[in-house]
Amino acid sequence: MVPGKADAGKQRAFVQCYEALKANKALEDPIYFMDATHPHHNPVAGYGWIKRGQDHEIRSHTGRQRLNINGVINTVNLQAIVRYDDTINAQSTIQLFQRIEAHHRTAAYIHIICDNARYYRSQLIRDYLNDSKIKLVFLPPYAPNLNLIERYWKFFKKKILYGRFSKMLAKLFWRNFVFTASHHYEAELRTLLTDNFQIIGST
Repeated sequence: MVPGKADAGKQRAFVQCYEALKANKALEDPIYFMDATHPHHNPVAGYGWIKRGQDHEIRSHTGRQRLNINGVINTVNLQAIVRYDDTINAQSTIQLFQRIEAHHRTAAYIHIICDNARYYRSQLIRDYLNDSKIKLVFLPPYAPNLNLIERYWKFFKKKILYGRFSKMLAKLFWRNFVFTASHHYEAELRTLLTDNFQIIGST
């Protein structure tokens, strides 16, 4: 299933702009993909092999608690920069921007590709960007397929949440932190986070 309003033409135009950005930017100027994820404090039932006649129990919580993780991924060096916030909004996004800028003090520009979430287009964000080296590049509407961090978060949930029970929310937080800080999955992520974009909505 794909978004009903996906526009293949706008997606192709974005890919052309993205390729031009990669070709023309300065070497020290990074490109990030940005989005938030909200894993619930509950395991996700994935898949597995169970012998016939046997059961495999996975303990669970109420699922009322969740983490709010706002982050970016650089698909060249696989650097992930994240924040854990009570709410994802314009203010918390600015704090994420400040953390990103601290990693790139010598860059002239920092290019961040993101979707059209309302707070990314808020006046507060626009005012901040007036004096920032960060340049937002907006994806076409209804095109999550072009945001490579979507693949990263899906992979993250598979590794962290599938079939795993965390008794305390703090322990889940720690697992998340270890995942984003670890290079253990580098080989898998290099294969996953390639920019061979699939265009959707063309049929």
